[in-house]
Amino acid sequence: MASTRLSSWSFPATAPGPGPAPLVILLHGVGADETGMLGLAGALDPRFSKLVLRAPLVFGPGSFGWFHVEFTPAGPLHHAAEAEASRRLLAEFIPEAVRELGADPDQVYLAGFSQGAIMSLGLLLTRPDLVAGAVAWSGRILPEAVRGRLPGPLLGTREALVIHGSLDRTLPVQHGRSSRATLEAIPLRRVEYHELPVGHEITAATLALTNTWLATAGIAAAP
Repeated sequence: MASTRLSSWSFPATAPGPGPAPLVILLHGVGADETGMLGLAGALDPRFSKLVLRAPLVFGPGSFGWFHVEFTPAGPLHHAAEAEASRRLLAEFIPEAVRELGADPDQVYLAGFSQGAIMSLGLLLTRPDLVAGAVAWSGRILPEAVRGRLPGPLLGTREALVIHGSLDRTLPVQHGRSSRATLEAIPLRRVEYHELPVGHEITAATLALTNTWLATAGIAAAP
């Protein structure tokens, strides 16, 4: 793809509808790379095209991130300027990717794990003109995203799915519950929330819930 600083891997819809396919963009967590997301792409709704991204910051061999974070007894401390730079990079990348893939610009969904979930929810709140909905697996919402959310009615037409593990030791479940409360208070058009008896991970149950949600998101709900 032509974007300057985001490596990406694309997969066309395997069960396309009559028009441009909706698009799911997959974002990995901190300290990982795109490998895990590549494996997930084939497990998601075949009516969607998929795009897997690698985060722009290099932390080590096979280790990338959207921003630096330090986990402390008081909670995670993030590098706000890096998070904002990555958010802007994603916002620049999405329209370009949609054009190159021939995807439906009104049906772009972000799905992210951990730090990827943070980026997904942040972009949904601040650039709902680019994103129809977000799936957050084991993530949270940064305060900057809440303060910087786009004013006006557009957010009220957007959707979110939040799934969190009740046994999560990396980002404890209160982060998921707080995300739900924040999104419902905005309010979005639809907020769906699930807690699973798992840790900081994506499971078969996570994917099943995600596919059920995608089946009723936007035009994917049409027969």
